[in-house]
Amino acid sequence: MIEFVFMLTHRDQTVARPLDVFEQVSDCGLRYIGFKDVGADVPVLTEVCAAAHGLGMQVMLEVVSTSREDELASIAAACDIGVDWLLGGTHAEEGLAVLAELPVVKRPLYCPFPGTVVGHPSVLLGEITEIAASAQRLTAMDGVHGLDLLAYRHPSADVAALTSAVVQAAAGPVIAAGSVASTEQIRVLSAAGAWAFTIGGAIFEGRLPGGPSVPAQVEAVLAAAADSASQGTSA
Repeated sequence: MIEFVFMLTHRDQTVARPLDVFEQVSDCGLRYIGFKDVGADVPVLTEVCAAAHGLGMQVMLEVVSTSREDELASIAAACDIGVDWLLGGTHAEEGLAVLAELPVVKRPLYCPFPGTVVGHPSVLLGEITEIAASAQRLTAMDGVHGLDLLAYRHPSADVAALTSAVVQAAAGPVIAAGSVASTEQIRVLSAAGAWAFTIGGAIFEGRLPGGPSVPAQVEAVLAAAADSASQGTSA
């Protein structure tokens, strides 16, 4: 079954009062929760992280800062926040060097962006073969656990073909992030072999089944994720 990561984010930044939103969905059955390094400060994110850990969830921080300095600062802050997973970023070698300075027990699982990622909100560019080659190179690095793929943020690539190529090239799990807004997209990602997907903004905009209620949409997406494997098999 493909995993669902509910991102407390909208328009590529953490929403206002993320702890309040987390408390709304804390009993929906989520196993993974996430937020961005833009939009909230470290103490707020630390509080959300602690609340999620208290309920047995794993927490992901996605780095979408566009400057090298801000990206590396966010990677360093991941240790203070206490997240389990560190997603995104485009400076993997330097990011690994920052993580190497942290105590081993506090290092999150690192999943940088493959391919050429630009702008904010982040956009993925390049040919599928180039992105797959980047995926192979990144996951060959010691300390890279998997990848954060902006599958639905590419302006022209077929998402199924792109995701499948990256999954086959990568030596680790692939998380499809950004612009997932329907149960059909979830099925496509599951059939292509993605380990997980994230949704944030589409839920805050009420675009998923169960909307406009945030908890009802989260529950509907969890159900769609659970059903996606059998749907993919029959498709």
